[in-house]
Formats: sequence, C-alpha cells, structure tokens
Amino acid sequence: MIKRIFKIFGLLIALIMAACTGVSRTKYYQQYAEFPADATIDEKINIASRVVPSPQQLEWQQMELTAFLHFGINTFTGNEWGSGQDDPNLFNPTELDCEQWVRTLKEGGFKMAIITAKHHDGFCLWQTATTDYSVKNITWRNGKGDVVRELRDACEKYGIKFGVYLSPWDRNAECYGDSPAYNKFFIEQLTELLTNYGEVHEVWFDGACAEGPNGRKQEYDWESILRTIHTLQPNAVTAIMGCDVRWVGNEGGLGRETEWSATVLAPGSYTHKQAANKLLGVEEMSKDLGSRDLVAKATEIYWYPSEVDVSIRPGWFYHAEQDGEVRSLANLVNIYYRSVGCNSVLLLNIPPDRRGLIHETDVQRIKELSSYLTNTFSTSAITDETVSWSAKSGESHEFNVDSNRMINTLLIQEDITRGQHVEEFSVEAYINGAWHHIAEGTTIGYKRLLRFTDCKAERIRITIHASRGIANILNTGLYYAEPLDEIYIPRSLSDVNPLLWQSAGCDASQAYDADPTTAWQSDSLTPITIDMGNEMEIRGFSYTPLIGGDLRGTIFKYRFYTSTDGKEWTLCNTSGEFSNIMHNPTPQFVYFNQTYTARYFRLEPISEINNEMSTSVAEIGILLHK
Repeated sequence: MIKRIFKIFGLLIALIMAACTGVSRTKYYQQYAEFPADATIDEKINIASRVVPSPQQLEWQQMELTAFLHFGINTFTGNEWGSGQDDPNLFNPTELDCEQWVRTLKEGGFKMAIITAKHHDGFCLWQTATTDYSVKNITWRNGKGDVVRELRDACEKYGIKFGVYLSPWDRNAECYGDSPAYNKFFIEQLTELLTNYGEVHEVWFDGACAEGPNGRKQEYDWESILRTIHTLQPNAVTAIMGCDVRWVGNEGGLGRETEWSATVLAPGSYTHKQAANKLLGVEEMSKDLGSRDLVAKATEIYWYPSEVDVSIRPGWFYHAEQDGEVRSLANLVNIYYRSVGCNSVLLLNIPPDRRGLIHETDVQRIKELSSYLTNTFSTSAITDETVSWSAKSGESHEFNVDSNRMINTLLIQEDITRGQHVEEFSVEAYINGAWHHIAEGTTIGYKRLLRFTDCKAERIRITIHASRGIANILNTGLYYAEPLDEIYIPRSLSDVNPLLWQSAGCDASQAYDADPTTAWQSDSLTPITIDMGNEMEIRGFSYTPLIGGDLRGTIFKYRFYTSTDGKEWTLCNTSGEFSNIMHNPTPQFVYFNQTYTARYFRLEPISEINNEMSTSVAEIGILLHK
C-alpha cells in the first residue's frame, strides 16, 4: 500500500513538474512513422502531424541558402555532360581561388557550398587512388592540385558548411555496369571524400544512371552507399537519393504552393519502397505529396523536406557565351520566394569559370540579392513583442502594426520541431476602420512568404482555417519588399531568319515558326531536314523543346548533318546528346569545334528522353557566331 502511495505521489510530482516547466508529453516520430493497419484517417492525420525532422534535417532547413559549385572538365570543354573521354589536361584553372568562391558566398548569405567532386564524366577533383582520370595525373600544378581540399579549407576559414556531390554515373570507369565491381569502386571514392576532408555536412547524389564505356547500365547498392555515409559522416544529410532531403521535382527554381515536409513519398534510395510510391501514384514531380487523401491511402509517412536546385545561368557549368544571361535580381528574388518562401531550401548553382574564379557578373548579382533580402527582412512592422502563437482550426491571432509603414509581405513560420500542421490560412488587414482580406495560403512549414498589394494597416489578423491539430506558429513578421522590374532580353534562338526556310520530306514549319509554345511532332524518331535557301558558314544550332507543354518526343540523343546540295551529307562533330534536357527543358545551344559550309541541315533523333518512339521540335535555329 505504501509503495502504491509513493508511486501515485511520484506520478503527481512528475505531472506537476511537466506542467510547470512546459514539458510536452506529446509523442513525436523523428523522420518516420508507420500507420497502424487499422488506423482511421483521423488517426493517420494525427500521427502525420507529429512526424518531425532529425537534428541534422532541422539544421539543414535553417540554412535556407546553399550553393552548388559545378566545376570540372566540362568547364573547359563547354559540355554540360562530358563523355568521359576528354583529355584530362584540358583542366587548367590558372587562377584557382577557392577562397574567392567562399568569400563571395559568405557575403551573399549562403551557409554551405557543395562541390561537384566528380560529375558524370568521371573526372575527379581530388587526389584519388581509384582512377587515373583525376587532377592527380595532369600537368596542372604538376599533379599535386586538389580542388576539394582547397574548397574544404576555405569553407573552414570563412565559417560555412561543406558538402560534396559525387555522381554515381561514371562515363569513364571501365567497371561501370559491372555492378558489384563498380559499387566497390564508387564506395572507395566516397570513402576517400568522407575520410580525408574533415566534416562533410551534405552528400548529394542525383541518381543518374545510364550506359558506361561498356554500354551496360549499373545497379547501385544504395543500402551500402548510405551505410558508408552514416558510418563515416553521421551528421551529414543525404540528398537526393538519400533519406534526408528530396528533390523538389524541377530545375527551374519553383517550389510547390502546397509543400508538405511530412510526405507519403518514400525516399528514392529505399528501393523496396518504390512499389508503395507507385501504388500511391506519387513521384518527386507530383503536385500532391501530402494531402489528406494521400495520407488516407498510405501505410507510412516520412519527414522528407524539399530542396530547390537551380542555376544562376542557363547551364550548370560555366560557358563564356552565357555571361550576358545571368539571372536578373528580380528573377532571383522570385526564386527565393518560390523556394525558401515555400517551405524549401534553395540550392543555387554558381559555376566558377575557366580561370577558377566566380565570374564578376555572378558575384555582383549575388551581392545584389543579399542586399535586397537584408533590406527587406531586417525589421518587422509588427510592434508586439511576442510573435509566436498557437491556434486550432478556426482560430485567429491579431497583431498590432506600425501604421506608418508600408507593408506587402508576410513571413510566417511553424515550429517544425513539433511537426507541420497548417493546411489553410488567410490574412486580413485592419485599414480605415474595417478588415480587408489581403492574402491566403495553404501549407506553412518551416517558412512561408506571401506577397500582397502595398498597404498600411493598424492591425493584422491571421486565421487558421484548417490544421492537423494545434498549429504552433514560431514567428510572424510583416515587411515591405521594394518592387523590381524584370528586365529580360531573351537570347535569339537563331542567327538566320527562318522565314525563307523550307522543310524537305514533311511539313515541319512549326519547328521554325518563332513560337516555342507550338511544335512539330511525329509518332516516330523522324529526322527533320531544312533547306535554308542559301549557303552560309555555320558554327552551331539550337534546339528548343516544347515550352510549357507535354515533353513527349523531346530529343535526348541526336546526330546533326550539313549539306551544300541536299545529297551529300557531312556528320557534324558534336557531343550527340542534349544533356540534362529531361530535368531542364530549356533551349539547347550546340557549337561545333569548326565551321561547316551548308545550305541544308538535318537533325536526326536517335533517342527520346523516355525512350519513346516520338519526336518533338518546338524551335530549331542556326548559329553563325559563338
């Protein structure tokens, strides 16, 4: 009896202590939860609302801005995807200065730099023992150079985090396609990077998988690969084929308006879970990844937040001809709102040039972006001391506002250490004695930014219309973002006026009608042949997939021919593929390493992005100048 009294007394003390200290007895599920087999939809939603990030995921999310540094042999060949057969001595950054890279990023507000230690071409930027195709076997710095080391040291000096990209696809390695042998080779490379370069904060894989030098495709051992990371760098997050960070689904810098970090989408490395994704009809590019309807059908839920990757230039590697095509400040600000402002992290690619420096134009744009964001979000117009609050569905919270300040942007954040809850909310402003609806949104998550018409208000009211349990709002702010004019001068798709062109064999006029929203299409891999009417010296061509439409028929591999008489044809020296066009369906500009005299040209599709028997050409152009 006495023991029972002491036990009850102990429980009462614990409850009182918990109440006094604010300790929550809510059960949370770190990164993953499995639904009971007999769970109702309400029970599933309740569990989904209590899935939370791991400490590493939380730290990653709070960085907001990270940088990709695409640098390698492609920087010197002009390719986006190298063949793996380029002369490694082409790599010669005579002014390499990784400290310049990191200073630029630090001043721009970036919190991490991720280097392409090896891209699809297989060329390694570190002193590797696994292959001769590396900086270890070239004339640059007498074979003693190590870009990964220099970047790692610069990151440590300037206090930003360090990450590595290691392409699983290797077009140089002879063992690629011999799955056991290549998996061993790849893990050896990964082990070098994760053992010899200090702390690594993010390991980035894109899951690329195509043919190697032997023509075979590889089956990756993701379980062993991820186990290697977790063993050697337990604090690193893994993306995109890892289990911590997922790809948002495009390379245009656009996050979803409704972005759930608590999602039914199983990570891509969980090959045994892919059947569940297929059954639910979800993939990285799906519009809906966490609605109530999907949760009702699912058997498990993951904390799997999105990363928005996009390049500051049209290409991912540096190309001198794109110096005038660096994204404008207005465009970058819009990307920030559509990524960080839509519950994602922005991974902005800023490719160093052939000198080994971040180009002056890119540096200037990064400074402009940093200055704009600092000026915009430095001081909130909300005058209340406390900006955190909680609410159930249907409840509102009001704030006092400095009525002398113009506002047009709301910042709102959930405390994601207690899950993601908000499904729908609206914003009203009290102006001239009346409430006016000014904005609305769906999910919030780590951070949501909403833009609305310029106004001055005395108070602001935020109403949570739908929430998965109690919404825990961590931060609320009101700001004024200066308007920016988007000055966009599109690059010409052709140096030759196509009005005099004629297509031979079939009417392909929609392929050169100056309208990229229409396309010439065929239900087979059909070549397109054009008579330009006059002979000229051509340096290259452009190919544009259908803009804003169905990408079926988009050409991946091709051959390009020229002719002076339409009878005898010359095969032009090109890479023969539109690298990365599936994920970045933008105009492709191909330059030859010589000029060709031609009146006629022919684009012959060899394969389509999804290996379908179809062809689509929105626009094709001829380039006379590089």
